[in-house]
Amino acid sequence: MYPGKFAKENPDRPAFIMASTGETVTYKEYEARTNRLAHFLQHQNLQQRDHYAIFMENNAWYLESCGAGERSGLYYTCINSYLTAEELAYIINNSESKILITSDAKRSVAKEALKSCPDVKTAIVVDGETDDQFVNLQEATADCPTKPLENEKLGLSMLYSSGTTGQPKGILRPMPDNSPLEQIPLYTFLQKLWRYREDMVYLSPAPLYHSAPQAAVNFAIRFGGTVVIMERFDPEEYLHLISKYKVTHSQLVPTMFSRMLKLPVEIRNFADTSSLEIAIHAAAPCPVQVKKDMISWWGPIIHEYYGATEGLGFTACNSEEWLAHPGSVGKVLLGDLHILDEEMNPCPTGTSGTVWFKTATEFEYFNDPDRTKEALSPDGSMSTVGDMGYIDEDGFLYLTDRATFMIVSGGVNIYPQECENLLITHPKVADAAVFGVPNEDFGEEVKAVIQPMPGVTPGEALAAELSDFCHAHLSPQKCPRSFDFEEQLPRLPTGKLYKRLLRDRYWGDKKNKIV
Repeated sequence: MYPGKFAKENPDRPAFIMASTGETVTYKEYEARTNRLAHFLQHQNLQQRDHYAIFMENNAWYLESCGAGERSGLYYTCINSYLTAEELAYIINNSESKILITSDAKRSVAKEALKSCPDVKTAIVVDGETDDQFVNLQEATADCPTKPLENEKLGLSMLYSSGTTGQPKGILRPMPDNSPLEQIPLYTFLQKLWRYREDMVYLSPAPLYHSAPQAAVNFAIRFGGTVVIMERFDPEEYLHLISKYKVTHSQLVPTMFSRMLKLPVEIRNFADTSSLEIAIHAAAPCPVQVKKDMISWWGPIIHEYYGATEGLGFTACNSEEWLAHPGSVGKVLLGDLHILDEEMNPCPTGTSGTVWFKTATEFEYFNDPDRTKEALSPDGSMSTVGDMGYIDEDGFLYLTDRATFMIVSGGVNIYPQECENLLITHPKVADAAVFGVPNEDFGEEVKAVIQPMPGVTPGEALAAELSDFCHAHLSPQKCPRSFDFEEQLPRLPTGKLYKRLLRDRYWGDKKNKIV
C-alpha cells in the first residue's frame, strides 16, 4: 500500500471512504498517516522482517496500520476480529509480534490477551484514550515526521489460516529486499488480469483481516484507486454503494451472491450496477446455478480465481470461460498443477485427487517445520493445502472438496460440496453444511445442517422437502440421510463455513473423528 506517488500527483483524490459514515481520507492524508506510523514503528526499535499484529474491525485506521508495515520492511499480521482473548494471544505469540494495534471496540479482548503476551512492547489503540496499557495512535505519532523513512523497505503481510482444521498457521513468504516503490511481478500480473488502474473505484464488502480482501485493497491503493470499505456486508446496502460511488471493481464470496439473489425482485431490479466492470469471487466454491444467475443479472463481468493464502499457485477464469466450463475455477496461470492420488500417482483426466502445485511462490508455516513438511511432497518439489479436485480435457480445474471434509461411506468417497451447492439454491435455505457423521454399518453417513430462510419453519416437513429436492438432482449416496436445523450456521465473516464446529458435535471423542 504505497501511496507516495499519488499523494504528489493527486493529493486530494480519496484513497478510501468508510461506507457507513462517508468519512474520506485523501492520498495526501493517507501518505502522512502511514509515514507517521512507520516512523513510530522504527522508533520502537523494530528491525526489518520483525513482526507486529493488527486486531480490529474494519475502520478508518485499518489501512494505515497495514500501510506503515508495507513501507517499513516489516511483517504485519491481520488477526480475525472475532477471536477470543485466548485465540488472539496464541497468534500474537506465535507470530512473535512486538507491537499490537487494536481499536476501542476490541480493547477489552486485547487487554485480556496481552496478559499472556510478554513480548509485546507497545499496545496501540487507534480510536480510544491512552491508559496504563494502551497508547492512543494520534498521540503516539503526533511528533513523528510525515515524510517517508530514509531507507524505506517493502513489507509484507503474514496472515494466518482460518484454523478450520486445527490451530491457525502463520503463512510466511520470503521478503524481498526491495523498495516499496518497485513493482513486483505479481502486482503487474494482477493489474493486467483485472484491469486495475488509477481511476478505479473498488468496493470492499469483506473483513480486512482476511487475505483476499486485504490483498485486493492493497492492490487498489497501490495503483491509485479509491476504495470504499464496508464495515460489514449487507446485500441491499452493497447494491446501493455501487450506484452511489460508481464502483468499477469489487471482490465477493459466493454467500454474498446468494444473499443478493434472494433480495426482493423490486430491489434487485432497481439496483444500478452498470458501472461495474470487474466482479471477482473466490474463497469458497460457488454453486453453479448461483453463478449462472449472477452472470444473467450483472452480465459477463464476473471473474473467479482459486489460490490459497500460501501462494502455491493460481487459477482463474472469466465469465465466458466459466460458461463453457460450468463449475470450474479456471486454468492455471501461476504454478505447475498436478492432480495426484494417495500414492502420489497422477490421476486420469476427470478423476478427482489431491491438488498439488509445483509452488509458484515459496512459503513456510512460521515456526512450524513439521506442518510445513506435511504440506510438501516427499521430494519437496510440490505443495498442497489438501484441496481435492480434477482437471477436464481442456485443462480447467474443478474443486470437489477439502480432503479433510471428504465422507467415506461404505467404501464410497463422497464430496459434500456438491450437495451443499445444491441445497443453497433451494428457496427455503439460507445456508447449508453437509458433512459425515458416524454410522455403525457404513462408517459415516451424510448429514445436512440447514439454516432456513427467515419465516420458514424448520421441522420434518421441511426436511422431507429438502430430501426430495436432493434426490431429484443427486445420486442417492450423495444425499443426506438426515437433516438438522440451526438458527445460524457458524460461517466466518470471510465467507468460509466453520464446519468443524458443527461436525464435532456428532463425533464427540471418537478416535476416527474428522478434524
